[in-house]
Amino acid sequence: MATLGKTNTLKIVDSSDHGFYLDAGDLGQILLPNAYIETTMEIGTEVEVFLYNDSEDRFVATTETPLVQAGEIACLTVVNVHPRMGAFLDWGLQKDLLLPYREQGDRSIRTGDKIVVAVFEDEHSNRIVASTRLNRHFSEEMPNYSPNQPADVIIFGKTPLGYKAVVDKRFSGLLFHGETSTRLRYGDQFTGYIKKVHEDGKIDVLRDPSGYKRVEPIAQQILDRLEASGGKLPFNDKSSPQAIRDEFNISKQAFKQALGTLYKQRRIVISKTGIELA
Repeated sequence: MATLGKTNTLKIVDSSDHGFYLDAGDLGQILLPNAYIETTMEIGTEVEVFLYNDSEDRFVATTETPLVQAGEIACLTVVNVHPRMGAFLDWGLQKDLLLPYREQGDRSIRTGDKIVVAVFEDEHSNRIVASTRLNRHFSEEMPNYSPNQPADVIIFGKTPLGYKAVVDKRFSGLLFHGETSTRLRYGDQFTGYIKKVHEDGKIDVLRDPSGYKRVEPIAQQILDRLEASGGKLPFNDKSSPQAIRDEFNISKQAFKQALGTLYKQRRIVISKTGIELA
């Protein structure tokens, strides 16, 4: 059965002056407009399409790939604010995604803002819409992760304990203040690492991988940067955590461990002004 707000593989069953019609099961026949038709498509072939609503709320198919699908959470840009309907977000498709006023909570939204939203099908209107009320939309499935496994992270809030995070567009996570020396902001996105999955399905997230297994690739990264920079870099164990994060996208602790390894291997020299190849 075809699902609105998701990518589906559907069969072409008819054609018209406006495009091909696809068999979408209980949703009926859905138009794939001429703008998305390729020369290899013909009646009887199957195509991979995303299903959503057009400007008149009719179901329509597209071969474009959205930035987020129904059941997922993403950080999107506000492209317009309508005085009665709500905010419209760029989700990578020709028609923008509506964030209704009723789903905005107490947040004041302006054009150009980055907003972390959940995308879902509104059962009352059968439209794909967005919501900032993320707690209603986290997946109820039990996350299946191993410690230190990488995951996509989006920061969407702050608590006395740490930063509230979306993990892999679906799960609720928390990055404790002690796990990062970097000041994070709403909407920040990065590759984090799984620390622990609790029995209630919530996840503790790390900003950087834990343990000494991380040292070897970081050390190689530093060597590569040194070689590309003529053998010298203006960074050492006295550099600020933010400067190291900006330059290498790693924590200062990980940087210092990698420097220590390279120094013991006599591959670098550390000075007051930085590091250089030995």
